[in-house]
Amino acid sequence: MHRRIHIKNATIVNEGRKFIGSIVIDDERIAEVLEGFDCKPELPADEVFDATGCYVLPGVIDDHVHFRDPGLTHKADFDTESKAAAAGGVTTVLDMPNCVPPTSSREALREKIEIAKAKSHVNYGFFFGATSDNAEELHQLNKRHTVGIKLFMGNSTGNLKVESAEALNTVFRNSRLPIMVHCEDTDMVDEAMAKAREEYAGREIPISEHSRIRSAECCYRSTELAVRLARENNARLHVAHISTARELELFTPGDTRITAEVCLPHLLFCDEDYARLGARIKCNPSVKTRADRDALRSALNDGRIYCIGTDHAPHTIDDKRGGAGRAASGIPMVQFSLCSMLELVDEGVLSIERLVTLMCHNPAERFCIENRGYIRPGYMADLVVVRPNSPWTLATRMILSKCNWSPMEGHVFKWRILRTYVNGYMLYHNGHITNENHHGLQITFTPDHFKRNDR
Repeated sequence: MHRRIHIKNATIVNEGRKFIGSIVIDDERIAEVLEGFDCKPELPADEVFDATGCYVLPGVIDDHVHFRDPGLTHKADFDTESKAAAAGGVTTVLDMPNCVPPTSSREALREKIEIAKAKSHVNYGFFFGATSDNAEELHQLNKRHTVGIKLFMGNSTGNLKVESAEALNTVFRNSRLPIMVHCEDTDMVDEAMAKAREEYAGREIPISEHSRIRSAECCYRSTELAVRLARENNARLHVAHISTARELELFTPGDTRITAEVCLPHLLFCDEDYARLGARIKCNPSVKTRADRDALRSALNDGRIYCIGTDHAPHTIDDKRGGAGRAASGIPMVQFSLCSMLELVDEGVLSIERLVTLMCHNPAERFCIENRGYIRPGYMADLVVVRPNSPWTLATRMILSKCNWSPMEGHVFKWRILRTYVNGYMLYHNGHITNENHHGLQITFTPDHFKRNDR
């Protein structure tokens, strides 16, 4: 049913500015963006929402989620995790390929698209998994409907990995899509794990050892190789979940071909937090020192960090039991990423305008997503309304992810997600999903997405 919605008197944050104004939604799209108090739209609206005291941001684009569908749906699926995303102000998710079967064939990609079409409540796109022997598949992908290539240059929690020099060069040489890379040196990790097992001689390896086993050096060595291969092959590279201060040296502010993502765990936690949270913050790459965390926070403002994602990776709470050698790696974060980052705004780590650039604008730019990521007339009406100074405490019953736990339980958040609009539809309202039968759309990409400059 065609509907016009007028959101008025909000503080709109968009394209480096914040101002009092109105947004008019006409069906799925933004029709008008008006500056000033009590603005009058061109045509009357069916619904008027006075957002005085609230902020309106573009819907968050999370460029790094693992929704576990298909094959691992006892942990998570597109239904539950997309609801969690909507509750967190996330309107578009880019899903990773390490599910079962892995998304490393066109048939598996088609299957995943159909699953999301039937189950996802927010918008979605998919990375295609590179393997040592699927180079031909990379040439045959529908580039209007594929986010990019995901390359695991080290063991993580999935079953995709490319290690040989020949295979790595093939991926970097052949891909016309952006390559997103998980960088950890497998040999270094394996050697450190063997030493830890020997040191603890059959006892549980303490969870705090995880940051030593998956060390800063193993991350730097792998990231340095990925950056070098990208430059040699003129490939477009996006390095996932940077976790160390030293890796930041490899990135240049203003370079849009070789970019870095930082994820929430590495901005919020450090190795000191194992004593308080244990395996709940075990992730790959590991959280590092306080100095690394603070360097990553600083890099949010100088251009070396291009995007903020979550690496949302649910496991059952039973999977998270044990020490560094046994507990699963991965943290569910999509529902609480925006509220957490807004608290860093309150702390002066970054401005709210910069937050919007890193969580909304830049993911859209990095992957050339069509008509999303900005508050502009003609763009899809993916919006989130948030209210400051509205404290609430996260209780387990509020968690919408299927795994039903979070390292943030008991935390008092200072910002509240009031409304999330997905393609013009108010999917989330003040603590509730409004319609479980409403579904998001598969995102598409502009032709620039798959252009590759000649060397």
